[in-house]
Amino acid sequence: MNSEKCESYHPKWFGLALQALVILSKERARTCPSAELAKYMQSEATLLRRILSLLVKAGIVDTREGRDGGYRLKRDPSTLSLAEVYSALHIADPLCSGIRETTGTHAFGQEMNAVFLELTTEMDSAVAQVLGKYTVGQIAERAQPCPGQERPLTS
Repeated sequence: MNSEKCESYHPKWFGLALQALVILSKERARTCPSAELAKYMQSEATLLRRILSLLVKAGIVDTREGRDGGYRLKRDPSTLSLAEVYSALHIADPLCSGIRETTGTHAFGQEMNAVFLELTTEMDSAVAQVLGKYTVGQIAERAQPCPGQERPLTS
């Protein structure tokens, strides 16, 4: 088997990140604690903090510690493309480990590895192209608060 591995995170992180960014875009004036975000999303706060830490490193989200701490969107959601979020989460090669690791070190395996590399590179390019057409702001415009709630989160 091919020993080269692609460093990427679980693809569901992208969905969780987008949901958190939509909430944060609707709450631009204040910080939101991860526990509050997780409760609204019915997710796990620890997992959400891991995801948000990657967005902090990418300059998409700010974090503030302390009693009034939490996360806040650093970028204008209308200019933040989904491709940028996807890239920040290092989900660039979701099929890499599933396809390329199936090839061996023998001649045929190396040939197939090269073919699979071309395929996954083209697929990644297509994904980035599609995600580049949309922004977090566009997604936020389509997302409505839960029934019975005026705002996604409580003040």
